[in-house]
Amino acid sequence: MGEPVTGTAAGVPFTALPPSAEVSGPAPVVVAWHMIDAPRTDAAFAAALPLAGVPAWRVYLGMPLCGARMIDGSMDAIVERAQRDAMLAYVDPFVRQAALEFPAALAELRERLGFDTSRTAVVGGSLGGAVALTVLATREIPVHVAALVNPAVRARSVIGLVEGMLEQPYPWTGEANQAADQLDFVARSGEISAREKQVPLLVVSGEEDYPSFRADADELVDTLRGQYSVPGDVLLDRVPGLAHPLAEEPGIEPAPQLPIAKLADNAVTEWLVRHLG
Repeated sequence: MGEPVTGTAAGVPFTALPPSAEVSGPAPVVVAWHMIDAPRTDAAFAAALPLAGVPAWRVYLGMPLCGARMIDGSMDAIVERAQRDAMLAYVDPFVRQAALEFPAALAELRERLGFDTSRTAVVGGSLGGAVALTVLATREIPVHVAALVNPAVRARSVIGLVEGMLEQPYPWTGEANQAADQLDFVARSGEISAREKQVPLLVVSGEEDYPSFRADADELVDTLRGQYSVPGDVLLDRVPGLAHPLAEEPGIEPAPQLPIAKLADNAVTEWLVRHLG
C-alpha cells in the first residue's frame, strides 16, 4: 500500500490515499470533506474514515481555516466567526468556499495523481456533508455516487446548535435567511434529483447524533426517494451508538480509527464499492 500524498492543490490542503488494491487502468476517485467537529482536518478525517476497501484514490480536502489553513494552529478563528455571525461569517462562507475551490483542486490533483474523474464519488461529514450536497445540487461536476455521514442537511439546524452553545438566539436577517435557504438540501432536493444521471446517495446517520440532524437526514432521504426513478438508490443507514463526531478530541492530528467510526467506514465503503463498479 502506497504512502499518503499530502500538500496543497489550487490552494486547498489535502491528504490523498492511493488505492490499496491493484486497479487496472486509472483508478476512480473519492473526494471527501471533513467535519468541523472531530475529526476536523483532512489528515484526521483520512485516518477516521480511510475507506481502504474502495479500489480508488481517496482524496480528503481541507475545509477553510482548517488543517494547514488553521490560524496559529488552533480552531479559535472558527469559534470567533461562529460567535460573530454563525450564518454569514461561518456556515455560509465555509460551505461556499469549499464547494467553489473543489473543481480547480480536483483538476490539479487529477494531473498529479492520474485518477479517473469520470468515476468520481463525493463524501462529506457534518458541515463537509453540506459541501458534498452543494456539489450535487449545483451539478457542474459529474458525480457517480455519494455518501454522507451525520451531514448538515439544513443550515438552520447548524445555527440551532450554535445558539445552544452560545446560549443566545441568532439574529436572523433577510441576508442570513437567504443564505440558509441555499443550504437547505431538503428544499433543494429537486436540484439533486434533476441530475442527468441520478446519483446513488447513502446517508449514514448516528443514532446518537443531534436530534435535528437525524430528523433532517430522514427528511432528505424520504424526499429524494420520492423523486428518484430507483428509490433504492437513496439509502439511510442508522448506526447504533454513533454520536456526531467520528474521532476523539482534539481531532486535529490523525488518530487510530475508533470502533464506532469503523462502522461508518464499513457502510460507506460497501456503498461506494457497489456503485463505483
